[in-house]
Amino acid sequence: LAIIAANSKCIPFFKEGLKGCARSMPTSGALDLVAKKKKIPCFVTPTGWKFFGNLMDSGDELYFPGKTSYVPFLCGEESFGTSSNHVREKDGMWAALAWLQILASKNKDDKKPLVTVEDITKAHWKEYGRNYYCRYDYEGVEKGADELMAGLKEKLKDLEGKEMKGMKIKTAENFAYNDPVDESVSANQGINIIFEDGSRIVFRLSGTGSSGATIRLYLEKYEGPKGNIDDSAFEVVKPLAELALEISDLPNLTGRSSPTVIT
Repeated sequence: LAIIAANSKCIPFFKEGLKGCARSMPTSGALDLVAKKKKIPCFVTPTGWKFFGNLMDSGDELYFPGKTSYVPFLCGEESFGTSSNHVREKDGMWAALAWLQILASKNKDDKKPLVTVEDITKAHWKEYGRNYYCRYDYEGVEKGADELMAGLKEKLKDLEGKEMKGMKIKTAENFAYNDPVDESVSANQGINIIFEDGSRIVFRLSGTGSSGATIRLYLEKYEGPKGNIDDSAFEVVKPLAELALEISDLPNLTGRSSPTVIT
């Protein structure tokens, strides 16, 4: 998503430039860095494509007259859904074509070595830094999920400004979204712990059906352009994972010693 945004001018749909972009709260903050450099609005929304839909309709005289327009618009979520304002849904084919367009723009001279996806990605990291990112899923949790989230909410005020394992917590919040288009408020959208270096720990509860809840733990470690940007994401975020388990007391509350899936 961030790389598409950074190279948006080579995509015909964005030839006049992006006017806005958005990501779901758990999604990597790599997009924010690109938006800041391009000086365009970057919205952080709850999980769910409907929140992107409102931003796509911004300024539409039929739906939200008088509102600021953020289109052409780019958006995406951490489960790999990416799209733009041509359709109010994730569009994998569009995302693939966007990447092909970026590759074509980097390979205009067939006499030069092929510029690959890896080359483009590493060049992006050298300019913006790398957001090492990983998700731990604890599926089918039968006990302790609600207690875990409630406990985290109670700890939020005490966490702000606290230094743990050499990392200082900048903000700790129970994420809420104030929609700039329809002015609705969506509260209790996940625990978002942000460190001063831009790293994050996010907790979300997904589903409470007969098979139990799923606790999603998102881990993000930011490394600047001059730092070590070639490590394994799984290894880099391990200290954050240990810190997250310490803060949440997840093993004791749920009886789980390890996640079901790591992605």
